[in-house]
Amino acid sequence: MDAKIRVYVPRDSAALAVGADEVAEALQAACGERIELVRNGSRGLFWLEPLVEVQTAQGRIAYGPVEPAQVPALLAAGLLQGGEHPLRLGVTEQIPYLALQERLTFRRMGITDPLSLADYEAHEGWAGLRQALALDGAAIIHEVTHSGLRGRGGAAFPAGIKWKTVAHAQAAQKYIVCNADEGDSGTFSDRMTMEGDPYVLIEGMAIAALAVGATEGFIYVRSEYPHAVAALQEAVTRATAAGFLGDSVLGSGRAFRLQVRMGAGAYVCGEETALLESLEGRRGIVRAKPPLPALQGLFGQPTVINNVITFASVPTILARGADFYRNYGVGRSHGTLPFQLAGNIRHGGLVEKAFGLTLRELVYGFGGGTASGRPVKAIQVGGPLGAYVPEDRWDVPLDYEAYAAFGAVVGHGGIVVHDDTADLARLARYAMDFCALESCGKCTPCRIGSTRGVEVIDRITAGGPQQAQQVKLLRDLCDTMLHGSLCAMGGMTPYPVLSALNHYPQDFGLAAPGAPAA
Repeated sequence: MDAKIRVYVPRDSAALAVGADEVAEALQAACGERIELVRNGSRGLFWLEPLVEVQTAQGRIAYGPVEPAQVPALLAAGLLQGGEHPLRLGVTEQIPYLALQERLTFRRMGITDPLSLADYEAHEGWAGLRQALALDGAAIIHEVTHSGLRGRGGAAFPAGIKWKTVAHAQAAQKYIVCNADEGDSGTFSDRMTMEGDPYVLIEGMAIAALAVGATEGFIYVRSEYPHAVAALQEAVTRATAAGFLGDSVLGSGRAFRLQVRMGAGAYVCGEETALLESLEGRRGIVRAKPPLPALQGLFGQPTVINNVITFASVPTILARGADFYRNYGVGRSHGTLPFQLAGNIRHGGLVEKAFGLTLRELVYGFGGGTASGRPVKAIQVGGPLGAYVPEDRWDVPLDYEAYAAFGAVVGHGGIVVHDDTADLARLARYAMDFCALESCGKCTPCRIGSTRGVEVIDRITAGGPQQAQQVKLLRDLCDTMLHGSLCAMGGMTPYPVLSALNHYPQDFGLAAPGAPAA
């Protein structure tokens, strides 16, 4: 009997949204037993979804974007043999968008069946965990510290230092918590990981547990990610049954049990202490620090909290060594970051690259410029509370310190592009309004400041003789929020507001710097 031809159709939410299930059904109905249909993760080339791949002697051949009605013509053209067709993109790995990336954390993404333990292990899965089991906690932490890995959730705090603090804390119970409450606009790398390679997150968390002596873990997922929740729950069940989780990880006698929890949809729960409050069954309100969660976190016990990409980066570090990972990047920004291209962009998707490339390379080299074909006006980096970066900064290397030097953040790697029709004053107002809506209300600068901020921006854009005084008032208000807020919700809202005000004053009805007064 001839071997079945393996055909891949993504199960990622982005692919499902544009008809991947219908394409898969059409292929299965037309081909029957001739094919083995694998529902893989997305490669991250969203403008080509649904992307269909077929395994051939030349490698995997990609076709896309495929609509269900096009399946008969594709099969007639020899899809199963990699035949020519207008939708044929060639060998998947040779598509320039993919070939120019440095995929470490995402190296399995779109290649494997996300829930297949055999597939995961065949692609270096569990190698980091096995290496960690041969080391003591201090040695694991040394590897993570030496790699230069910093939190990929936005704060960029060195992961090894956080882990070391928890390891040295004296407590009968310690916890590992994954912040998967990915709420930033234009970000989707956490979701892609949970849906497309869930075992890498599980492995990273298990390594963290071995490093600090934790036995219980929780993955806190935003409620808007039902497919991620389902994939994680099934992956945890399978990993536990296979001995990678449970009372004795791989027969080591060291326990690590993992549970998936769904959040209730509050943006502020992306802040680690509000997340802990929610995880404990209370309303998500920010806690004052100190005490730090590393010392008094979940249920008052020492807790490691990192986001999905931070944990997902760890298996590579343990499997290939800290130096391997450390040698990617620039300055103090080591390794790679999955940048996410969204907004008004021709080729939106995920690009994993080492720190040090530029916004211009990302937006034009990978993204192909705007979807509208109009000039790019502003690029927001780092989520809805990130700064709007003007063109004179698009060639600054993307690294944490270089961006902090001009009042911006790299954050979670979200890149949202706006063309020259965008009104930056309206976008700045939206940032304040968003903060007012999502504030937990605990601290005055955030709760009241954001509401007043909306009012002041409205008065500035209305013009009038008091406009200059209102601009000064807005700057003073932003200073208060920046330095007086309990967490980044209020503390970062000034970033988009001030960057819009500084770089696009005309949108507020103000004279450009150096221009004569009207």
